Amino acid sequence: MSNRKMAEAVANVARRINATVEEGKDTLDLSNCKLISFPDGVFKVLRSVSENIRVITLADNEMKAISSKVFSTFTQLRELDLQGNVLTKLPDSVGDVMHLTSINLANNSFSIFPDKLTEIATLERINLEGNSITEIPVEKLSNMPALKWINVKSNPLDSNTHSALQSPHSFDILTTTES
Repeated sequence: MSNRKMAEAVANVARRINATVEEGKDTLDLSNCKLISFPDGVFKVLRSVSENIRVITLADNEMKAISSKVFSTFTQLRELDLQGNVLTKLPDSVGDVMHLTSINLANNSFSIFPDKLTEIATLERINLEGNSITEIPVEKLSNMPALKWINVKSNPLDSNTHSALQSPHSFDILTTTES
């Protein structure tokens, strides 16, 4: 990326963060900002309002990893949208999130189901469409108290996972039906 483009991207992010702070918003939208990681400066700028943030959108960036600081800083986070990045895993600290109800990980590069998600008691919706996951911990999902919906369409699920997903569950499962 050229320096000018980089500078524009940074200015764009700064503008959005300032708007979040100044308008006391509960949403931080950094989608489509060409980010390769979550900018560290965000934590400093948003420290005063981090408790207000309920929704973070980081969709359509180029992030390979997400900092555990996101989860320790934004303790009131309810929804996290990370679709359209190149994530392969989540930090372990995601398991400690107290209030998260929805996580969107569609169209990333996960080949292994992020197991820590099953430790989030409040989680209702998991979107993993369009990844490279072969196995899903169906039993662990069944023990999640709040889970209502999981989307695993367009993943190369193995036959064991397919058959485990066939049996009745307390939550809705979206899969790509085998032809």
